[in-house]
Amino acid sequence: MRSVSSPEAVVSEKSLLDPRAAYTDRLAARRATVASLDARIDRVGGARVVVFLAAVVAAAVGWFGGAFSPWWGALGVVPLGALVLVTKLLAHQRARAAAAVRYYRHALDRLDGTWIGRGPTGDQFADPNHLYAADLDLFGRGSLFQRLCAARTADGQRVLAGWLLAPAGAEEVVARQGAVADLRGRLDLREYLAVTGGPAAADVTALAAWGEAPLRTVLAWRRTAVLMLGWFNLLAAILWLAGETTSLPLLIGAVVSAIVVWPLMGWSREVARPVEDALNDLPLLEAILARLEREPFSSPRLLELQQSLTAGGASAANRVRDLRAIGDWSTARRNPLFLPVAILMLWDVRTALKLDRWRTRSGTLVAKWLAAAAELEALGSLAGYAFENPGDPFPDVRAGGEPGVEANRLGHPLLPADRCVRNDVAIGGPVRLLMISGSNMSGKSTLLRSLGVNIVLALAGGPVRAERLALTPVALGATIRVQDSLHDGKSRFYAEVTRVRAVLDRVAGALPVLFLFDELFSGTNSADRVLGAEAVIRKLLDIGAIGLVTTHDLALTAATVGLGSRAVNIHFADQFEDGKMTFDYTIRPGVVPHGNGVALMRAVGLDV
Repeated sequence: MRSVSSPEAVVSEKSLLDPRAAYTDRLAARRATVASLDARIDRVGGARVVVFLAAVVAAAVGWFGGAFSPWWGALGVVPLGALVLVTKLLAHQRARAAAAVRYYRHALDRLDGTWIGRGPTGDQFADPNHLYAADLDLFGRGSLFQRLCAARTADGQRVLAGWLLAPAGAEEVVARQGAVADLRGRLDLREYLAVTGGPAAADVTALAAWGEAPLRTVLAWRRTAVLMLGWFNLLAAILWLAGETTSLPLLIGAVVSAIVVWPLMGWSREVARPVEDALNDLPLLEAILARLEREPFSSPRLLELQQSLTAGGASAANRVRDLRAIGDWSTARRNPLFLPVAILMLWDVRTALKLDRWRTRSGTLVAKWLAAAAELEALGSLAGYAFENPGDPFPDVRAGGEPGVEANRLGHPLLPADRCVRNDVAIGGPVRLLMISGSNMSGKSTLLRSLGVNIVLALAGGPVRAERLALTPVALGATIRVQDSLHDGKSRFYAEVTRVRAVLDRVAGALPVLFLFDELFSGTNSADRVLGAEAVIRKLLDIGAIGLVTTHDLALTAATVGLGSRAVNIHFADQFEDGKMTFDYTIRPGVVPHGNGVALMRAVGLDV
């Protein structure tokens, strides 16, 4: 691992190799903090009762002793108010500590393999027409996205999903790898991002459009008039209520105010609404930006993100804090007690002018801040996975040259370690096709998914479940989980043919294609299947693609004969003894020597 600049900011090398110990220690520490804060909150609560009773006794003694004074009440109110503030502070600290307890408990669940169903599923990013997302379980319950995602903003989740859906080039992958390696040991940072700020899945995307919206010119005299009229109206109301003047000044102020602000009322609502809608989400954005600004990173990518937050010489976090303060002022009018003052002070227009002034100075930077925060969250998600899987290396991603993938001891990252059988896979160079035969349940589809998911991880910038993985950037296309559609009136075979056509079309793109075809054209008769599969495979290889095809139809394995050295047959075997079928899920050379369909039918009681 590359060196880091702040020993306090990262865990030790020993902890990097033992994430369970690091999480267990931190979980115990946060639980102790919660217990300590609970005890302190109880003590402060007891002190509040004592102070209240003492104030009541003192007031009663003074009253009956003839020495009562309002100051007796003040003597009780001041310490009670201070204790209430202390209670709120302690409650806030406890909430953060409790959130940290949940964070580390869930982290240990991931190490135990019991993480499924916890965290965002990314269902909103699922596209049934995507060429591999559904096939490789990228989204949904138990998906790769759910395993990885630690992003709490909607933008952060979108960035991570985008990285899984679209492969990056070699240079971009290497930059992300450096950032992930830098973040991997920063447990304090990742805990901070997980427990600080507002609610999860915060979405402030509309702020970017608001910040870049055309500015309206409000004449200087009108701005000045709004400010002066607000104070005039308030003073006139106070004097009228005090009986020092008639209502005439207040009426004059109301008429003049209506003339001045009426043209701005619709505009003021348009300016304030996006900020008010995002107000609950701004604390999280502010927290992410504040930590991003001050963390002592070492990777060029993270340093670049830091520098993007100081454009114009001011802190992005401070500017968001200022925006949040103005937004709080804007929503103050919703308080019934403050509403009369808000009306007199022309509050909507005053705060809209403040928001517009903020937007003039910083509005065009909002999109850049959101992008930086989102990328930090996406990188942090990959870094958390890297920390929790210290045996998973970063792949060697090579730019240019012939497309290829070479993996040693490749496994599926979503399978528990005790169920994950590793295999070596190499394709590229002279070998452009691996034809994988084998019986049902022998492991063919899992191999395709293992290779596909690891390629997705690799080209997103993360580590991979392999002893070693070297590859060139490729565009994936798969037919592992193609489904029919009752609504659209499409059969599974038609859906598969359409998907294969889309994979063929993708060959014209910037990246070479790696196809993963599971039981290709199994929805038609054997003769048509062999004829169609041979033609499609030959076409793909001729135009530069590489890929893997699985089949339990041995007739299809003969398609490799006409491809010469470009195609290699491998297989998965099974054993059937004493009425039980077993598999070792290990790749072997050549075509599978026999099938297991009849044996399996007999095993479940069918008379065949």
